[in-house]
Amino acid sequence: MRIARFSIDGNVAFGAVEGEKQDELVLDIIKGIPFADFELSGTKVPVSKVRLLPPVLPNKVVAFGRNYADHAKELGNEVPDAPFAFFKPATSVIGPGDEIQYPSFSQDVHHEAELAVVIGRLCREVPRERVKDVIFGYTCANDVTARDVQKQEKQWARAKGFDTSCPLGPWVETGLDVERASDLTIQLTVNGEQRQLGRTSEMIHSIEDLVVNISEAMTLLPGDVILTGTPAGVGPLHVGDEVAVTIEGIGTLTNKVVKRG
Repeated sequence: MRIARFSIDGNVAFGAVEGEKQDELVLDIIKGIPFADFELSGTKVPVSKVRLLPPVLPNKVVAFGRNYADHAKELGNEVPDAPFAFFKPATSVIGPGDEIQYPSFSQDVHHEAELAVVIGRLCREVPRERVKDVIFGYTCANDVTARDVQKQEKQWARAKGFDTSCPLGPWVETGLDVERASDLTIQLTVNGEQRQLGRTSEMIHSIEDLVVNISEAMTLLPGDVILTGTPAGVGPLHVGDEVAVTIEGIGTLTNKVVKRG
């Protein structure tokens, strides 16, 4: 099931996405919230009539860097022996169609297409065999990065945590198991030109590795998001660019880059 979060007439709701053709998609509005038992209301609204929002509002976004060997090498970094985590704040999250605001303190902002794992229940110290039980689903992400600032500063808080640096969407796909999610095509285009192309099977540390690693240290809450790393091909974004992340079996997340007002 594809679960979207949306607004219509000033109201925010979740809905199950039905249909295949983009111009024919409809939302069956959910009674309640998707992280608990819920029912479909039967009340349907065309996706074209709503504004899609970030599919979840995470308490925290835990991102893992250098999790694809070719990406680590393209930036001159060594492949880490253990998962390498950092945070993006909730204020960095935007949804499909929202604008990525080019930060005033950077001259070199890059795109990074990523598979995002959405946590479905409160959990801590998750054993490997139970990882599948705590995952709600998967969505597309773009770990937008001020590359020059990342190189200058030891901490990545500003480089990867600035406002609008974490597009998520367009919805959460709940029908993928961990095995399937671990071998999906992931690609990114800028103005229709392909920049990144890889498979999630190229991850150095698996989805299970990442959930086990971070849940050893902290409690994960429903709606929390784990970014799993990016394949090779990262590169600069400029004001006016349209950037799209597409992941097999999930969908396409599109955003436009604008000058920060």
